[in-house]
Amino acid sequence: MARPRTFDEDRALDAAMRLFWENGYEATSTRDLCTALGLDRSSVYNAFTSKHELFRRALIRYTDMMTAAQLEILDGPGTPAVDRLRRFMALVIEQEEANSRNGRGTGCLSVNTTVELAGRDPEIAAHLARDTERRLTSLRAVIAAGLRDGSITSTRNPVELAHYLNAVIAGIRISGQGGASLDTLSAIAQTALDALTLTPHTPHVRPSPAEHVHHTP
Repeated sequence: MARPRTFDEDRALDAAMRLFWENGYEATSTRDLCTALGLDRSSVYNAFTSKHELFRRALIRYTDMMTAAQLEILDGPGTPAVDRLRRFMALVIEQEEANSRNGRGTGCLSVNTTVELAGRDPEIAAHLARDTERRLTSLRAVIAAGLRDGSITSTRNPVELAHYLNAVIAGIRISGQGGASLDTLSAIAQTALDALTLTPHTPHVRPSPAEHVHHTP
């Protein structure tokens, strides 16, 4: 008869996720994981079979959590398209603020993993591609709605603009990880929104810091 587990698997995954997020896959040792999870080596391997499997499950937990929060905003019914994009970018900035320590952010586990593993780990690369496509699908839909109602004035198509915003988000994550201030990150987000919404050939007055992207409750 199998022995009942004596630990909370969700809490263990959260602890592993945070450790991988801060240190990366290769730099996180099994000893580090045992300490963070409060388990001995045999318990870790009995529960998760390998470091790679534990990482895979922690990454899925991370992407599900982060993407769900983003899609809740992007897919929000009854909210104008541009407002959804503004709230979406504001959420990204808020997440960077929440995850910053000593003036530097932890970045994005998905972005970090893309750089570290996607080129040599097909299973991880496939998961990251699926997660990216979920976000791109919602971004394309919101942008298409904005183009139809005239609130988005770019001459680019929704596919191009969705990829552009997704790249901006990755850039914000990396900039935050490198120590960029919240004002700088907000300015990057606002510039991206301006690229979608300003009327061509219309000069734009630079906003004051108080006018940077903020989340509306």
